[in-house]
Amino acid sequence: MYKNIIFDLYGTLVDISTKETGRIVWKQMALFYRYSGIVYNWMDLRDKYFEFVEKETKHQRYENKSKNNHESYPEIKIEKVFSDLYREKGVEADDEPIKKTAIYFRRITTRRLKLYKGAKELLEDLKSRGKKIYLLSNAQRIFTEYELEGLDILKYFDGILISSDEGIRKPDKAFTELLKERFDVNFNESLLIGNDAENDIGSAKRVNMDSFYIRSNISPKGDKTPNCKFVLEKMNLFKVKDMLKDL
Repeated sequence: MYKNIIFDLYGTLVDISTKETGRIVWKQMALFYRYSGIVYNWMDLRDKYFEFVEKETKHQRYENKSKNNHESYPEIKIEKVFSDLYREKGVEADDEPIKKTAIYFRRITTRRLKLYKGAKELLEDLKSRGKKIYLLSNAQRIFTEYELEGLDILKYFDGILISSDEGIRKPDKAFTELLKERFDVNFNESLLIGNDAENDIGSAKRVNMDSFYIRSNISPKGDKTPNCKFVLEKMNLFKVKDMLKDL
C-alpha cells in the first residue's frame, strides 16, 4: 500500500533531551568564547544568544514571505547566531570556529540522545521490504548530520530534508512538498510517521498524505490525539513494525 515511509526524527526515532537555559551551560559557553579572546559575561552571552535567535527568526520570516508567501513557519541556521555572537565583539569568524562553537554548544546542552528501542529493527524491516525511507525533520543540519551518523541510522534514508537547510519548517506545506520536488515522492503512496500532532500530522494533512501518530515521551504537552490513519498512544516501535507489516 505504501511505497514511501517518511519519518520525523526527534521524538519519533530518536529520544532526546536538551536544555539551553541553565547557568552552567552559559558559563561554559562564556569560557569557550574566552579561549578565542572574546570576553562575555555569561548572562550577557545568554541574553544575546536568544536575542539573535529571535532577530534571525524575524528576518527569515520576512524573507520567506517576500519570496514565496510561505506560511509563518521560518527556520534559521544556528551558525548565523554564533557568527553574530563573534561579530558582536568585533571578530569576523570563519566557518571552522563557528562550526566548532555550534557543536560544542550542542554537546553541553544535550542531556540525552539515543535511539528508541526498535528503531533500527523498524528501519531494517522497511528496507528489506523495498520501502523508500525519507526524513523530514525540524532540525539544524550542523547537529543532526553528526547525530544520524553517530546513531548509525544515516544509511537507511533514501532522502533527507532538514529545516535549517530550507529556511522553513514543519508544518509549512512548502517544506513537505520538497519531498515531491527533490525525490519525486508520490504522497498518495506515502505514510508520514511522527510524534507531533501539529508539525507532523498537520504536515501530512496539508498535502493529503496518510499519517501515523505516535505519542512519545517528548510529544508536546497537551497534544490532542489527531484524526489520522494510525495512532499509537505510547512509544513502541516494535509495535509500529508489527502494525505496518502488511502495508
